[in-house]
Amino acid sequence: MAISAKYVHTNLIAEDWQALSKFYQKIFGCVPCPPERDYRGEKITAGSGVPDAHLRGEHLLLPGFGEDGPTLEIFNYNMMEERVATAVNRPGFAHIAFSVPDVEKAQKMVLEAGGHAVGEVVTMQNARGAEVTWCYVTDPEGNIIELQAWSG
Repeated sequence: MAISAKYVHTNLIAEDWQALSKFYQKIFGCVPCPPERDYRGEKITAGSGVPDAHLRGEHLLLPGFGEDGPTLEIFNYNMMEERVATAVNRPGFAHIAFSVPDVEKAQKMVLEAGGHAVGEVVTMQNARGAEVTWCYVTDPEGNIIELQAWSG
């Protein structure tokens, strides 16, 4: 039997949490969910497993869900591990996805805001026969985003 659960948030660890937050606000219409977070102390160190952890950041309401919907949590730790190269086929969490009206226009906006293209814009049928146009891009820090638009 499954646990009674509700999806709450996805976390991104950013080198510059304020700049990355502004990117998601500008490009996807995410809205800050105050207050800003500033956590440190024994409980944060114990819970995170990071010695002397201090993290700062904020939650952003995701578009299309309202004030009680899931959030994108963007934080920064005082001590950061080295970032590995971006790859869509790395095991683990791969990307976040946004439905957009026009994939090519959204891709252009992401690129103009400091993101990068990962692959090409393509249109294909999914396993249920629906047509989807999509592409992968990254945000300015290299996190992968899928942009998608469905037909019919």
